[in-house]
Amino acid sequence: MTDAFDPSALFGGGAGGDNPMAGLLAQAQEMQTRLMAAQEEIAAAIVTGSAGNGLVTVTGNGTGEVTGVTISPDVVDPDDVETLQDLVIGALADLAERREALANEKMGPLAGGLGGPGGLPGLG
Repeated sequence: MTDAFDPSALFGGGAGGDNPMAGLLAQAQEMQTRLMAAQEEIAAAIVTGSAGNGLVTVTGNGTGEVTGVTISPDVVDPDDVETLQDLVIGALADLAERREALANEKMGPLAGGLGGPGGLPGLG
């Protein structure tokens, strides 16, 4: 037998054909570059959460770090510390929601491209 195994036949290469695996690899590399850029943008973002119509404000970055807390003197009442505590918890929850919304905004379109028909198996 003179027929030799040609591995390029498995991937559509050889005999002048295009290699679809090369195209898939290029798409994956582009996706990785875009994901890394989005992650850097999220990490550099300043996110603010608040409660009590701005009486308590919490500032953080996209990586989850809280970088500042502002409390209005109007809410400081030594006889009602519980309300202040509730406002701080509310502001932190609002910060977490806003951080998640930012991540979904930046990463959502990219992550959506990974799964589903034509995407990477198991990620849809």
